[in-house]
Amino acid sequence: MAPQRKLDLDPEVVRTARRLAARAAEPIIEMARTHTTVSVERALLRLAGLSGADGEGRPWANHLADAVRDQVGLEHGVALPVWDALARGPYGSLAHLAREAARGRVKFRLPAGSDAATATDAARKAARSGITRIDRRRAERDRMLRDTGDPAQPWIYLIVATGDIYEDIPQAQAAAREGADVVAVIRSTGQSLLDFVPEGPTREGYAGTYATQDNFRLMRAALDDVSRELGRYVRLTNYASGLCMPEIATLAGLERLDMMLNDCMYGIIFRDINPRRTFVDQRFSRQIHARAGIVINTGEDNYLTTADAVDAAHTVVASQLLNERFGHEAGLTDAQLGLGHAFEINPAVPQSFRLELAHAQLVRELFPDAPLKYMPPTKHMTGNIFAGYLLDAFFNLAGVMTGQSIILIGMMTEGIHTPWLSDRDLALENVRYVRDACGGLADDFVPRPDGFVAQRARQVLGETVELLDKVAGDGMLTAIAEGTFGVTRRPADGGKGLDGVVERAPGYLNPAIEILDAEDPHGARPGAHAEQEVPA
Repeated sequence: MAPQRKLDLDPEVVRTARRLAARAAEPIIEMARTHTTVSVERALLRLAGLSGADGEGRPWANHLADAVRDQVGLEHGVALPVWDALARGPYGSLAHLAREAARGRVKFRLPAGSDAATATDAARKAARSGITRIDRRRAERDRMLRDTGDPAQPWIYLIVATGDIYEDIPQAQAAAREGADVVAVIRSTGQSLLDFVPEGPTREGYAGTYATQDNFRLMRAALDDVSRELGRYVRLTNYASGLCMPEIATLAGLERLDMMLNDCMYGIIFRDINPRRTFVDQRFSRQIHARAGIVINTGEDNYLTTADAVDAAHTVVASQLLNERFGHEAGLTDAQLGLGHAFEINPAVPQSFRLELAHAQLVRELFPDAPLKYMPPTKHMTGNIFAGYLLDAFFNLAGVMTGQSIILIGMMTEGIHTPWLSDRDLALENVRYVRDACGGLADDFVPRPDGFVAQRARQVLGETVELLDKVAGDGMLTAIAEGTFGVTRRPADGGKGLDGVVERAPGYLNPAIEILDAEDPHGARPGAHAEQEVPA
């Protein structure tokens, strides 16, 4: 059931905001449809079954894509040159071809005529096989949800991050037994800047654990075991961002992850990934997420770690509307849009809790069917653990009062050290108490139409419209270069990964994109939600 509308928002203002977001997004969508990247091409190879790495850890997918790029370029995609080479032989598999290409023993070409038709047919069959595997994993999730049960929202979201997958597993299972509904495995620091996906189970991460296909598989199996034990499905989250966003999204679909951090601007602003690279990679990754039934989590909460949470509240909402538009165009439904926001107002600000309620309720009403992810206070955690624990309780209360869908537990020792397990247990106790004691409070919380909360929400929405009008006029790339979101300035031709962006030539072929563009697993034409509105 959609949340009750309580803020007396003007439906026409809401419609205007969405129209402006769609207008601002359109040139970016067009760019994504007319360009490819090295990671998009490698994702196709992984979807077709290519895995593994050489003795130094460099993936065969990188070797094969690089060899094609060096010889014939990526303007036509890797599909035609690779499957043409396979057809001409004598290579028994993609892995064999990749090993020989790494040794410089393969001559690639752009086939024509019947040879091109043969390569096209083979590439399409390979892509179809990979997408069928993703479809089967999605059906598996549906069966698990029926068999084990789906926990009621708000889901409690908890992080594990030891660096060692074999240490993460028992911690994740213990967290589930203590009440966690979603387990997120934080990635090793800096992985988003690697232009390759590490291989195999890993035991030496830095402030996190590497995102690899084997790590995904191991953790999903462990959480399946504990889901059956507990009689409720425990969801698994990782991160599809950075220079390998499309590949990690593909591996997540193949290994049945349930949520992926996947924001339209996070990598640009906070990791200095080139904007063009990010937007092209984002579209493919979201198409995969849509097909796999994965919920994306966006990163607007991060803006408030660098900008003031009151002054910049409208930038959060503007970004959410842009993320919504990009997500819909790629085939994601509202039920897959885990839009992010955060409880980050300085508690010393007068009326800070009422401001937090206004912001949270505004987001809830703008996106009534989205599984919103609400992030706890971090910026103003001072080291006073008693004040921190109280602030987390206020955060949990705000989440329950405004009907948030996913609540990440706040740690009283945030910013002091990597939390002890005892800290995590106390944090879980805090959120469990508030959720159980105040579970139906959202039904009773109805701000006065002319009161502080409603007026503040309408003010933020008005500022959002003004900002989106400017972004639509100037262009998103210009807005990002000017530091509109998260303060940080990121020029369109700066950052990491621009050299991996390629404009598609006539005749470009990526059969995975063909399939994902043509088929929507949700039963509606992709992009059909462009003008979706909050009901009047």
